[in-house]
Amino acid sequence: METQVSRELFGTLDDGSRVDRWTLETGPGPGALRVRVLTYGGIVQSVDAPDRDGRPAQLALGFGEPASYAAHGGSHFGALVGRYANRIAGAAFTLDGRTYELTPNDGAHSLHGGPRNFSRVVWDARPVAGGVELHRVSPDGEEGFPGNLDVRVAYTLSARPGGGALRIAYRARTDAPTVVNLTNHSYLNLGGDGSGSATGHELRLAAARYTPVDGTGIPLPGGPAEVAGTRFDFRTARPVGDAYDHNFVLDGGVTEEPRVVAELFDPRSGRVLELATTEPGLQLYTAGHLDGSLTGTSGVPYGPAAGLALETQHFPDSPNRPEFPGTVLRPGETYRSTTVYGFGVRTRSAGGVLREGAPRGTSYRAVT
Repeated sequence: METQVSRELFGTLDDGSRVDRWTLETGPGPGALRVRVLTYGGIVQSVDAPDRDGRPAQLALGFGEPASYAAHGGSHFGALVGRYANRIAGAAFTLDGRTYELTPNDGAHSLHGGPRNFSRVVWDARPVAGGVELHRVSPDGEEGFPGNLDVRVAYTLSARPGGGALRIAYRARTDAPTVVNLTNHSYLNLGGDGSGSATGHELRLAAARYTPVDGTGIPLPGGPAEVAGTRFDFRTARPVGDAYDHNFVLDGGVTEEPRVVAELFDPRSGRVLELATTEPGLQLYTAGHLDGSLTGTSGVPYGPAAGLALETQHFPDSPNRPEFPGTVLRPGETYRSTTVYGFGVRTRSAGGVLREGAPRGTSYRAVT
């Protein structure tokens, strides 16, 4: 069955801006998947998927009205973030001999593009086959970043055996040299929004290294470290357990087509998320800042690890770390990145080391 795509008014912001909600559905039928995307912030507002007994639940942490997203934007619930996902040390970088001062919003650092980043604006939208494409031009100088950056992000949904897959494909072009690093910041709980801590979810990562960081989240000198013998070793499936806000160096680096890099399994519900990407890094964030003061669509207060964020991206502070994979985009080039979230069910966790799986699409993160 073809994916059904519809649009409705979600609400308005304080300035009167209209916010639409686009609904993508593969159902009805076993394994049907429904995803809702907002024009405000490119937010994935909801992901509905069945458990091993066919009972659907909403898996994405979030809110039921625009005002809550606007009020709590610093948590980036479900959001499209940029121009630069993750941190840039000292809110500054040098490119072609010129230093650009950014707007700090994480102590002395720039986080996810600054206080008014891509998650805090309304995007234009148009239907595409199987989904919706969002578009905006980030003006030269926005939060200190150079160049007019023309960005398009397509969210498409497809059915697959036993479930469905959400594909997010990013493209960008610039009229001046700049840096770009985009991701989606959804917090997911495979047991269902409001079902409690997700630390019991079992995670596998195709990552033999990670980037150690200081107390402010900036990578330490010395480069990536081996995960072997540390709490960062998810090469075989185990419960997430501890608190994390760390970048993992994915095996294979930047690729032309998405390859499977992560698998998240909830033993309670049987739901499994298979994550494929073209990106070289994945930030695992267990939402340690959530303290029960926020309540989302479930009506249950969000505590630590109420959901997990698996943010596919380039490494933190790459513009200041020439040894990391590059994030520079120049006029005449096109930035491309694709991540695919495949949802399904099974009866038990899969053992063994996660191996690179079949490609999940044809677009890729590259500069062309």
